[in-house]
Amino acid sequence: MADLNKYGPWAVIAGGSEGVGAEFARQLAEDGFNLVLIARKPGALEATAQRCREMGAQVNAIALDLLDQDAVNQIIAATVDLEVGLVIYNAGASTCNELFLAAPLIEFQKVIDLNVTRMLELVQHYAKPMVDRGRGGILLVGSLAGYMGAWRHTAYAGAKAFSRMFAESLWLELRGHNVDVLELVLGVTRTPAMERVGLNFDAPGMLVNEPAQVAAEGLAHLAAGPIFVAGGNDTAAEMNSAPDRARVVLTSHEKILALVTPNQ
Repeated sequence: MADLNKYGPWAVIAGGSEGVGAEFARQLAEDGFNLVLIARKPGALEATAQRCREMGAQVNAIALDLLDQDAVNQIIAATVDLEVGLVIYNAGASTCNELFLAAPLIEFQKVIDLNVTRMLELVQHYAKPMVDRGRGGILLVGSLAGYMGAWRHTAYAGAKAFSRMFAESLWLELRGHNVDVLELVLGVTRTPAMERVGLNFDAPGMLVNEPAQVAAEGLAHLAAGPIFVAGGNDTAAEMNSAPDRARVVLTSHEKILALVTPNQ
């Protein structure tokens, strides 16, 4: 259960329409939070918003693409009169999975803008009044992809590594202001987006988590930052932090190939 007195009354969830984001919304609505949900697809966004309204939450649904140049200004304008005590950035995704030399650089810039630039802009905007109030929380959804380089993830893996270092640094900066910072590191999670990609969740030895599980773990560990590795993936995170980087990258590469290869 998230602490409404410390993190309420409003929570902003970027990437709040389905999967882990929708679970954050549902669980926070159960805990009495009001919600600002941001996502690109209006249909899924409104469906999640309506479920939360039926649970008694006030919900503002903002359908926009965070890659739009004016996206952050629109979000700020829509929340100017709200006391936002919790920001969850769940919008990170790998929007370009091409080989680095095979795609226009602008496509990799979009990966960086979504996973880094927009995150920084929203966190800085909402964290400043949290510090002034002396309470609040920032939850960034990270990935095991940030622990090692990966084929066709040159920009994404780097962005997720940045996110983790940023969370650790911000946690250190804000810990004296009663503002909690946590990066929730996800492994393979059975989200609608991952199902659409066609990942092989049945690959031998694959640890697959469910959105409700990892969202609950994130909210439960919000005050125990700077990093929490969800879903029992802490052993993998530790292994992927080993100093023999060639071994780590090549071993992880074999596992990734099994995950992205359709089950025969």
